[in-house]
Amino acid sequence: MQISEQTQGAVTVLGPDGALTQEDAEQFKDHLSHALSESSGRVVVDLSAVPFVDSRGLEVLVEANDVLGEGGRSLKLCGINETIREVLDLTGLALRFDHFDDTNSALRSFH
Repeated sequence: MQISEQTQGAVTVLGPDGALTQEDAEQFKDHLSHALSESSGRVVVDLSAVPFVDSRGLEVLVEANDVLGEGGRSLKLCGINETIREVLDLTGLALRFDHFDDTNSALRSFH
């Protein structure tokens, strides 16, 4: 899995490319954990290039969101396709994240 990382002001935008599954979840978790520590919790995950998320991929997102929640923040997700939205809805996790249509909307939410 390729993971792009951009810093826009005080916000880090991570863009995983490929399915977020058991196979790549640890790599993504490490990358996400590093971004959380370096950005004071201002992280956006752009899922526009992620076609599918399995249970381990969801766990990584939930764990990161829980860490941010301890500081009164939440993980911001953008670019979610219909498949991932349906998985989040069916698992009852949709309300745990802030969702945005695109990266710019997610970035503006920090101001």
